[in-house]
Amino acid sequence: MDDDRDARGRIYVAWNKSAAAMIVVEDKIRPSAASAVQRLTEGGVKVIMATGDRHLTAQSVAERLGISDVRSSLKPEDKVGLIAALQQQGERVAMVGDGINDAPALAQADVGIAVGSGADVALHAAAIVIPHGDLAKVLQAIEIARKTMSVIRQNLAWAFLYNVLAIPFAASGKMSPMLAAGAMAMSSVSVVANSLRLRRAGRSAQER
Repeated sequence: MDDDRDARGRIYVAWNKSAAAMIVVEDKIRPSAASAVQRLTEGGVKVIMATGDRHLTAQSVAERLGISDVRSSLKPEDKVGLIAALQQQGERVAMVGDGINDAPALAQADVGIAVGSGADVALHAAAIVIPHGDLAKVLQAIEIARKTMSVIRQNLAWAFLYNVLAIPFAASGKMSPMLAAGAMAMSSVSVVANSLRLRRAGRSAQER
């Protein structure tokens, strides 16, 4: 009755010590999963599927998602080892998981992302929780993080430029204390205003 070439799982039902029925189950792909994987790949993110499922099941799901790198039959410690190996290669690793077995890997990753419908232990181990299991939110989180880093660099550059230009003037006495104080206030206001652009980034990410 078993077919090793079939990626679907089976549950056998017995009655009076005899086989009475066989229930065939198959993983259901989240509606947003395939498009999320595609957009991550197009954005230069390397996507790896790491799962405890047997190879045929994992390969079947990976093909439907467009994932070429599949690691199957992994124990929780194997997932941790995989992430640690990638980190040793200089990679920054984000782990997306939803089960108890994913908790150690979520803690090991540079960024742990748990889906909101997952086990409590996974949610506590993650740095980011995606509500309702919508994987498109992972893309939004990455986009907001990248824009945040961009704004931080801009603010640091502005603060450095301000100090390089303004401090010599103030030290030479060519700028009055009142004018120097006003310039410092304007510098702070410009940094805050630039940071507020992240609110628009968050809203635009949610609209996609």
